[in-house]
Amino acid sequence: MLRKNKKISLSGEAALEILTEIEFILISLHKIGSHYIDKPVADYRQATTVFIDNEKVTERLARVRRVISEQFDTTLGEDDMDDIERHMEHLEYWKP
Repeated sequence: MLRKNKKISLSGEAALEILTEIEFILISLHKIGSHYIDKPVADYRQATTVFIDNEKVTERLARVRRVISEQFDTTLGEDDMDDIERHMEHLEYWKP
């Protein structure tokens, strides 16, 4: 890891933006789960999908990722990857 990336800084405003998005998503999903605890799983799944789509959860998460990622030095290493890429390279993403 580059020395510059060992410690990154966020403004209070950026940190609050991130926390607001995470709080909205986390608490909303918790409330959906609590509401549908004794209801059919299909209803829970539909409500979750509708929430994710209508509230643009993927866009919100992308914005959070951007705000954090912008703080990193993205200089490529000997492996032609930056620190973020290198750290994420072993993630196993969902596949159909």
